[in-house]
Amino acid sequence: MAAWTAKRFWKQATAVACDGGFTVRLDERPVKTPAKTPLVVPTYALAEAIAAEWDAQQGLVNPDTMPTTRMANSALDKVAPQFAEVADMLASYGGTDLLCYRAESPRELVARQADAWGPLLDWLAESHDAPLQATAGVMHIPQPEPSLARLAARVHGFSPFELAAVHDLVAISGSLVLALAVTDGRLAPEEAWTLSRLDESWQIELWGEDESAAESEAVRRDAFLHAARFYGLCR
Repeated sequence: MAAWTAKRFWKQATAVACDGGFTVRLDERPVKTPAKTPLVVPTYALAEAIAAEWDAQQGLVNPDTMPTTRMANSALDKVAPQFAEVADMLASYGGTDLLCYRAESPRELVARQADAWGPLLDWLAESHDAPLQATAGVMHIPQPEPSLARLAARVHGFSPFELAAVHDLVAISGSLVLALAVTDGRLAPEEAWTLSRLDESWQIELWGEDESAAESEAVRRDAFLHAARFYGLCR
């Protein structure tokens, strides 16, 4: 972005209203994305969060510490120009959703998945009129076409900013159902994350936790929870 300079030059970052929504100014200079698109976001709360990330920069600008800014950039530079393709890709998860593919054994894990995931498939069938079938094993099973069509319509109904957040919710968890449960308020983000890691938690209970794997999981968890926060800021 025009403000993506190596070193801080501004005294204050401020969220302000602008044509089409809200933006962030570094002193009097409006922020732009890396593709030079004006950074115009849908809510004042989102602009405030972005401004806070800019104000937190000291000396050299570190984009790694600015996840809200980076996701807003992605919404404008990547999602918006190819919205249909991104929405189609995310909707396709409905055909291979994590919650539909269950363990064949041991019995305790099978029961844990059924108890945790079954109610969410029931919720999806009732709230979105999109029943999905569950199976044991990894062999693909076709899902009802009307259900997939309704899920696709729901995904295409998101705004580009919302879809940027939904992308991470789906891609990180492997589940469109869990992502929709978060966006619809059916699950708290932390609960959805926990439900997405049932298999991994089972393995940890059996064999213990690997330190490097735990570090990777922590990064993914933070990204998942940030995506949920970003979604909330868009509304």
